[in-house]
Amino acid sequence: MKLNERGLLVVISGPSGVGKGTVRKALFDMPKHNLTYSVSMTTRKMRPGEVNGVDYYFVSKEEFEQKIKDGKLLEHAEFVGNYYGTPLDKVNEQLDKGNEVVLEIEVEGAQQVKNKMPDCVSIFIVPPGKEALYERLRARGTESEEIIQQRIEKANREFKKAYLYDYIVVNDEVSNAADRIMAIIRAEHAKTERSIYKYMELIGEKEN
Repeated sequence: MKLNERGLLVVISGPSGVGKGTVRKALFDMPKHNLTYSVSMTTRKMRPGEVNGVDYYFVSKEEFEQKIKDGKLLEHAEFVGNYYGTPLDKVNEQLDKGNEVVLEIEVEGAQQVKNKMPDCVSIFIVPPGKEALYERLRARGTESEEIIQQRIEKANREFKKAYLYDYIVVNDEVSNAADRIMAIIRAEHAKTERSIYKYMELIGEKEN
């Protein structure tokens, strides 16, 4: 009998430009894991190199709003005119299979997930310094200076919400950040509060 049959919901979050996507990809490149990436849904336009259903599910604003009304999103947020959200059914499907489900989402959405699924593991990714964040945002080359300034202002507000998360991971080197997150996942599985009931069942079986 396994002590943990249901997978962990791991929320990787942080301001735009901290390298959430890069760290997440490095995490999934690590050997021998059962991580499943929960692809988010968005109404923003696809960026060069992105693939529908892999990076995001790209949908219309009307379709997204219908999913909100139907309660089919675990979380959702709106920024600079675009919606972002997480399909609830796909998350539960993977958790029930015992897989670790990794969400890479914005700060506002992460708090919604924490409220709906308090047992999730929330990780706040931060850059080694604010200047590094500003450089990353500008290096993208896909947004206007006005949008970049909005993201910078939003990031400065979001840095103050780090205390709401279970863990803070500094993205100084991508591989180091990924290693830290994997260590967190392994440690969470060993927490008594997650495994005590299954453990008691196991002890009971041995005693019979």
